[in-house]
Amino acid sequence: MQSLIDSFGRRIDYLRVSVTDRCNYRCFYCIPAEGADIAARSEFLSYEELTRLIRLFSELGVGKIRFTGGEPLVRRDMVELARQVSMLPGIRDVSLSTNAHLLEQHARELHEAGVARVNISLDTLDPATFRDITRGGDLAAVQRGIEAALAVGMRPVKLNMVVMKGVNDQEIEAMLDYAIARGADLRFIETMPIGAAGRDGAASHYYPADKVLERVRRHCGEELVAVKGVRGAGPARYYQIGSGPARVGVISALSRHFCEGCNRVRLTARGELVLCLGQEDTAPLGAGLRQGWSDAELTRAILDAIAAKPERHEFGEREEVVRFRHMSTIGG
Repeated sequence: MQSLIDSFGRRIDYLRVSVTDRCNYRCFYCIPAEGADIAARSEFLSYEELTRLIRLFSELGVGKIRFTGGEPLVRRDMVELARQVSMLPGIRDVSLSTNAHLLEQHARELHEAGVARVNISLDTLDPATFRDITRGGDLAAVQRGIEAALAVGMRPVKLNMVVMKGVNDQEIEAMLDYAIARGADLRFIETMPIGAAGRDGAASHYYPADKVLERVRRHCGEELVAVKGVRGAGPARYYQIGSGPARVGVISALSRHFCEGCNRVRLTARGELVLCLGQEDTAPLGAGLRQGWSDAELTRAILDAIAAKPERHEFGEREEVVRFRHMSTIGG
């Protein structure tokens, strides 16, 4: 089996697949107040088209697939796509990123279809703050979704908290207690200047990961021990709290970038292959597929794109931000 190796020697074995750019929430750091440029449904690749592209990636050594959105569960029959992909030879890990609003009703069938684990956005435990951040979201529905994922056996369940100064930074300790009580991993994420966050100034809420970790140490009264050899499929650095089982992670795109170990690319719902979250390089796989490209031609396009993958993002190093796309269109 071939491997995808970029020009900097990094092995690409992880593909994030956005199945839609639609979302039932409007988090202010993800989607601008006036809304994003939403694609027509006819522009979205069908599940058959997505499965074909994922199969080609799997034949090139990609074994980890994460479904994202927008919110992936707003797309009808998402369970069927998960089932198709989990059956592909070479695919060894299928996961889901979700806001969990609809997870309670789908958790069991998703797990049975091959979704082993889930990442859930949870920025606050205060219902009013939750409504403000999401512009109308229902915290209780999300918490029921979290409990449902745990109940059906999804492991790990990872809770993702974007820490924002002046918005939710006072809840770091409460979120930690919430995750530990449920046996869930908790990941603290720095804001990134992409799309709405860059244009609308949400990056002014930046709160550095090192300050988060210091507060975790003080709250737990324990040393944080780096978990050697564990970075998950993505960019988080993980720490164990003392000798117990609880783990926290930090994703520090600005204060300590993780580009040297980047192992992932992103496929949008329209079939654009996004090579770096912080650069504008893309490859039009979906357009080629719909123009009748053969598997060999699509594979060559993938290989050429990976060869052109940038070395690193430039967040915090230049005035410009990646404004031409929003997080909701590429799944973060």
